Amino acid sequence: MAGFTSIPVVDLQRWTSSTNETERTTFAEELVEICHRVGFLLLVGHGVPERFEQGLFQNLARFFALPEETKSLIDKRNSREFRGWERVGAELTNNQVDYREQIDISTAHPRYPADCEPVYLRLDGPNQWFDDSILPGHRSIAEEFMTTMHALADTVMSVISRGLGLADDHLHGVFEERPMSLAKFIRYPATPEGACGVNAHHDAGFLTILLQHRVGGLQALNPDGDWIDVPPTPGAFVINLGEMLQEMSGNYIVATTHRVITAQERLSATYFHGPDLRTSLDPLPLERRFVEAVRSSPRHASAGFMAKRTELLKGVEGTTSTGTGVYGQQLWNYYARSYPENMAIHHGDIVRDL
Repeated sequence: MAGFTSIPVVDLQRWTSSTNETERTTFAEELVEICHRVGFLLLVGHGVPERFEQGLFQNLARFFALPEETKSLIDKRNSREFRGWERVGAELTNNQVDYREQIDISTAHPRYPADCEPVYLRLDGPNQWFDDSILPGHRSIAEEFMTTMHALADTVMSVISRGLGLADDHLHGVFEERPMSLAKFIRYPATPEGACGVNAHHDAGFLTILLQHRVGGLQALNPDGDWIDVPPTPGAFVINLGEMLQEMSGNYIVATTHRVITAQERLSATYFHGPDLRTSLDPLPLERRFVEAVRSSPRHASAGFMAKRTELLKGVEGTTSTGTGVYGQQLWNYYARSYPENMAIHHGDIVRDL
């Protein structure tokens, strides 16, 4: 399978505006083929108004311009659910420092007990927010982003379901009753030489929607080992797929490795569509042709997962690990390898996962 050299542009209106089911099926199959071959696409025709994106990034620029002592009021180190603001260099990817600062939020639910089992249920809970007097509209805009991206992701999930030969609502049916999606609002300063804004990685969730704001720097790794630019394109959102769908599809759709290196300050807003933490990543009931496509492609047949924290400490890096079987465990592994300090502060009793 030849490596991709550019990121395809896909118009969602071919799905949302069509009443011809044959045409919709053709579109769905084309999109899933892109997910299979590339794992990245630029989505246009998504219906999200430009003014929403403009307002979002205006608010983010105001947030990141605040002094550190103000931003630290919602410091992520105060949250056992890993939510809030973090300074540049606080996150690790593949045990290497990421040069970015960010705010993390997730779908808010009541907390489970502090000693709950399985331990990944500890990740469910509240977000941290400023009082509106500090940054008016911060919370409402962030929550609107989550709601808007959730609806868009649900539509894309329906397209993927049909493209995989399943009922349109099949993937919705495996998300269970307490979905937990994540969002990252990120400021990248200019990347130091030899470093990365975020180092090479896979996303842990089901699918990712990224809004780039004018400045590039995002790159996807093709099967030939070349880094392909994912350009900031007016009106287009980046879609890429995560390790959750990789595991469920038996590697038919793999999580494509990507990174960020930027020559100037860059803002982005990223939404990670996720289900209930207890969701089992059981294989989807795919037709034989999908299984055979994986077997005939060395890239897909050998695709792995991000290393666990215990593997990183033994010197194993990259994407050669195995899947987890449960979404919550996959997310727990992400936080354990990316935030060992936070994990020790809030979950130090879980020594087996550190």
